[in-house]
Amino acid sequence: MSKPDNVFQQTGKHIKTGNLTFLTTQVAQWQRLTKMIQPLLPQPEQWQVVCYQNGSLIITGENQAMISQLSYLQNQYVSKLSQLEGLKDLQRIQVRLRNKSISKAPSSEPSKPIPPETQEMLRSAADFVSDPKLSQALLRLASNKK
Repeated sequence: MSKPDNVFQQTGKHIKTGNLTFLTTQVAQWQRLTKMIQPLLPQPEQWQVVCYQNGSLIITGENQAMISQLSYLQNQYVSKLSQLEGLKDLQRIQVRLRNKSISKAPSSEPSKPIPPETQEMLRSAADFVSDPKLSQALLRLASNKK
C-alpha cells in the first residue's frame, strides 16, 4: 500500500508568514472537500468538512439524527466517498455535532428621541423618588444618552 499524500503537512516554507499561507490552503482544501461530499450525503447543506488527514475524514453537522444515521452507515459512505478525487485513501469518517450558527440581526430602526414632555415627566419623577440609583437612572433616561 502506498503512503497517502498529506496535503496538510507543513513544509517549513511559511516561517515568515506565521503559517497563514498554510492555514489558508488548509481551509480552501476543506471547503473544496465540503463541496465535493455534500451532494453524496443526506441533507447536503448541513455538512462541513473540518479535517481530512491520514485517511480519516472529520465532518460536522447540525442535526443529531442525521449524524447518527451517517455514523451507522459509515462503511457505505466510506466506499462511496473514497471514489472521489482527493479522498482515495479514505478509511473512516468521524462525525461531530456542530452548534448552529446564530447571527444577530441588526436592529432595523434606530431608537427614536424621547419627546420633551416625556423627558420632563422623567425628570420630575427622578426628583420625587427617594432612591438615588433609581433617580439617576431616570435622569439618564430623560437625557437620551445610551
